[in-house]
Amino acid sequence: MPTARSAARIDRSSSPRGRSARAATGQAAGKPLVIVESPAKARTIAAMLGPDFVVESSVGHIRDLPRRAEEIPKAYKAESWARLGVDVENGFKPLYVVAPEKRQVVEKLARLVEEASEVYLATDEDREGESIAWHLMEVLHPRVPVKRMVFHEITPQAIQRAVQEWRELDRRLVDAQEARRILDRLYGYEVSPVLWKKVMPRLSAGRVQSVATRMIVERERARMRFQAAEWWDLQASLDPGEGEPRFEAQSVAVDGQALASGRDFGPEGTLAQGARVRVLEGPEARSLAEALVGRPFEVTQVQERPLRRSPAPPFITSTLQQEAARKLRFSAQRTMAVAQRLYEQGWITYMRTDSTTLSDEALAAARAQAAELYGPDHVPPAPRRYEKKVKNAQEAHEAIRPAGERFRTPEEAAASLSGDELRLYELIWKRTVASQMADATGTTAQVRLVGTPEAGRPAVELAASGSVITFPGFLRAYVEGSDDPEADLAEREVRLPRLAVGDVVRAEAVEARSHLTQPPARFTEASLVKALEEQGVGRPSTYASIIATILDRGYVWKKGSALVPTFTAFAVVGLLERYFADLVDYGFTAAMEDDLDGIASGEREALPWLTRFYFGAPKGQAAEEDGAGRISALGLRRLVAEHLAAIDAREINSIPIGEDPESGEPIVVRVGRYGPYLQRGEERASVPEDLPPDELTVERARELLAAPSGDRVLGEDPESGKPVLLRSGRFGPYVQLGGAEESGEKPKTASLLASMRPETLTLEDALALLALPRLVGVDPASGEEIWAHNGRFGPYLKRGSETRSLERDDQLLGIGLEEALALFAQPKTRRGRQPAAPLRELGEDPETGQPIVLRSGRFGPYVTDGTTNASLRRGDDPETVTLERAAELLAERRAAGPPARRSTRATKAAKATKATKVTKAAKTTRAAGSRGTGSTRRRASGE
Repeated sequence: MPTARSAARIDRSSSPRGRSARAATGQAAGKPLVIVESPAKARTIAAMLGPDFVVESSVGHIRDLPRRAEEIPKAYKAESWARLGVDVENGFKPLYVVAPEKRQVVEKLARLVEEASEVYLATDEDREGESIAWHLMEVLHPRVPVKRMVFHEITPQAIQRAVQEWRELDRRLVDAQEARRILDRLYGYEVSPVLWKKVMPRLSAGRVQSVATRMIVERERARMRFQAAEWWDLQASLDPGEGEPRFEAQSVAVDGQALASGRDFGPEGTLAQGARVRVLEGPEARSLAEALVGRPFEVTQVQERPLRRSPAPPFITSTLQQEAARKLRFSAQRTMAVAQRLYEQGWITYMRTDSTTLSDEALAAARAQAAELYGPDHVPPAPRRYEKKVKNAQEAHEAIRPAGERFRTPEEAAASLSGDELRLYELIWKRTVASQMADATGTTAQVRLVGTPEAGRPAVELAASGSVITFPGFLRAYVEGSDDPEADLAEREVRLPRLAVGDVVRAEAVEARSHLTQPPARFTEASLVKALEEQGVGRPSTYASIIATILDRGYVWKKGSALVPTFTAFAVVGLLERYFADLVDYGFTAAMEDDLDGIASGEREALPWLTRFYFGAPKGQAAEEDGAGRISALGLRRLVAEHLAAIDAREINSIPIGEDPESGEPIVVRVGRYGPYLQRGEERASVPEDLPPDELTVERARELLAAPSGDRVLGEDPESGKPVLLRSGRFGPYVQLGGAEESGEKPKTASLLASMRPETLTLEDALALLALPRLVGVDPASGEEIWAHNGRFGPYLKRGSETRSLERDDQLLGIGLEEALALFAQPKTRRGRQPAAPLRELGEDPETGQPIVLRSGRFGPYVTDGTTNASLRRGDDPETVTLERAAELLAERRAAGPPARRSTRATKAAKATKATKVTKAAKTTRAAGSRGTGSTRRRASGE
């Protein structure tokens, strides 16, 4: 099977020619060539292997399916399947092309291969790494021995062992990865155009991203349906006497009947069916609290039980992302970027793994370090082995751990690491060492007490609980979800006084407390990763990129750390649920992962599986109960074709909010081409971008509909007689002189200044804006006119060819000649050399140690540590943004690297080349006459 599938590829990669005679005859000369994926890894491994080896990087993938129409070779442009990049009619043969930006890399590798004595393909040891190795072999065509070199940590011992213990390329892994790639391409390129036509352009669908978006939308729907319920309880401060400290207890029953708590209420705000509890109301709770102060409570029950807790297993990819989010406030993408650097520098083992297994070498290192640091009694007699893997676990990697036969402590690492890298390494080190430490033990106690306010009043039962840690064990090193194990250990101990049945204590203070039930919490990146993993959807190694994709595509935005879906996401998920239910079904998506695992293990054939998924089951044959068969007997292609005409775009893009209580008209959110808006009858209003869907109630919708739209007539221009309009545009409010002219001339417009408010704007203000640029006066010395302009980079003055920036935009309308001359008399300084005072000082950056401040920039508020700047995202409030959020934004900006810059000459050359291509294409089209190749669909990049 692997051979047959692997041969079925269309290779248009322009592989290098002109092999030397030595290479053609297979004569060995030169040095062994090791090809890895990243330049950083290449540098690290080169230092370990020494001068006897040549180590070079492929910089990731060198070849893939065409991403854009222009990448499709001319010979295939007329083919009906070319837009997919997969020949679905002939065994799903993929069309591979070398990306333009990788051609120089390929040429360099080809030259090195010609000079090499042998080639080691040292890409990552997973399906994607195996696929990259196969593509390298296919493109470079080595005439010397090729060996697959695999390792899960970058240490001298591991690299030397990998050189000696090489293996052959695993074609099953290659086929499984290729099947996954083809599946994602078919999914994205068939379903995404449906979204373009029925929702809005530039959207994308993806096998995992659509399911992740559905999870977030379903949680928001639950929040929108949620109705809060109020419940009351009592908290008492009890004095046991005899010098014992006071302790706290909470009410659990009144008059023998259990009291309601939050878990007894349903999402509709009513008691759950079958709940036999008493709902304590506010007046009764306050009355009981007053009556119980100073009253005795008798101990009716004391239960003591042993406490034992075991350490968590070492990190896998998903748990590392979750814990880094909780403890370090890292996003999933930031965590993986930092972990990648640690792996490439030889600090940790491979960071994309589903396995909690530790090697014997790692077990010995962790146990030795735990005994050395915390004492021999903190290490169990036998090593702890964590063999369990997550659902759909694939490669047999180790868990994520410190690299080497002896782990370097965080104190030792601090000599080489800092900032994010040191913090994440410390987290991995602690978790690994703690996983081999002894259990924490202690005791827990549960106490019940009953008191009566006075004769004739109901008895009130209280409960108190406490715990004492007698042996901390692994808690000395690591506590899940806590930054400081010692502090957390102290907080875990809630000591109760020695009490026995029949003892009497006195209520020193009693408080009646009101509570409201809470809606389901929104997903954070950490909780979404956990949910995806539990459902078996996707691979943990892809979760960071999936979350980044749904954020970039505008399906989700962040409110603090919470993931909030947009109304566009509601429309997309609604369409997929209704017409392509299997594609966003959790069980279906997980079943597809099982099928791909079956292909990798050889239990399943890729070609029949892809055929069923895309074309459906053969006539007269029932669809198989697997991931591919469940899509439908029709198959994906026919399913899309048959549903496309049936989808009502207006219905899909309408999300009901409720009914107006006064008019009785329904209020709906409609997702339009330029974003969501509210509609009630013929009335419309924009939906604020930072308004979460669950906060858009009927009352809030009515407020938005009743608010002025911003489109109003301010008056008449005395010179032209045309109306002066205040309008609301895509980039904010602006004024316009006259309406659309019959001649087709564009009316004159001007944006409002930052200091102006649409509600208070007058006709005089609007006329002054429309009159810009304004003549300030004439320089008496030179006779040159001085004009005030509102330019692309802010307000400025111009005198001849000389300019001066203005500090505030309101100076445009008010600056006089004398002030203007004073500005021109000063030496010219570049804009931004003397920045305005910061809006807020947030604190010290935990990575750089530099102070972080919030500033107002040309493109909005941003945070900076003096070296790196990061703009605030949608949902980040400048008034409430925290130091942690600012540090996260700065870290993500650093991880992204410096922005690419193109010289003016390069930009002009690119434009000229593009213009030449357009001209040639036009000539070709004219020459072809009616033999056009048709249109190529735009790229659907949500695979």
